[in-house]
Amino acid sequence: MALHYHVIPVTPFAQNCSILWCDETQLAAVVDAGGDLERILDFTRAKGLTIEKLLLTHGHIDHAGAAAELARQLGVDIEGPQADDAFWLDQLPQQGQSFGFPHSAALTPQRWLNQGDSVTVGKQTLQVIHCPGHTPGHVVFYNAEAGLLVAGDVLFQGSIGRTDFPRGNHRDLLDAIHNKLFILPDDTTVITGHGPFTTLGDEKRSNPFVMNAGYR
Repeated sequence: MALHYHVIPVTPFAQNCSILWCDETQLAAVVDAGGDLERILDFTRAKGLTIEKLLLTHGHIDHAGAAAELARQLGVDIEGPQADDAFWLDQLPQQGQSFGFPHSAALTPQRWLNQGDSVTVGKQTLQVIHCPGHTPGHVVFYNAEAGLLVAGDVLFQGSIGRTDFPRGNHRDLLDAIHNKLFILPDDTTVITGHGPFTTLGDEKRSNPFVMNAGYR
């Protein structure tokens, strides 16, 4: 029994939408269904997967913009992010208008997530880690057995998430990375919200925003 994943870049922002699934049950979760729903559904149909829930790392339009519509089509629940991102999810219509995205209604997930919670995908379990800074309610998902971290816009290859948006906080972001993510194994694969995958060890060694305490 194992957790598998596949990433489909969606929206004009090339956001990494992750499809996670349990190979024993063929049950799947879609993380950050920002748009391009047919591409997501085409993949899951081709693999014979059944989407049982949607997960959100945070409330920005490129990550959450199509989640309500996909949940409606499939009749499934949305879990995450942490409740402080209600501020962003309530503004999805305005976000879409600002960035030229298709209309997206405001949404409230069926389950808000907090530090220490867990989510399931089939028989697999992922730990929820609250990592504020890019947005106040940003969460990430970690599966120790697979050595996998779905990091949203917290950590990128050689970079970190922006903190100049409303309610962003640079210190909170660095604290979350150092105190919550960098305590995980170095060989953990990081699915970033945009761009190539990386590992926590590589970012510890070479990411200029976080490798040296002087950058704090």
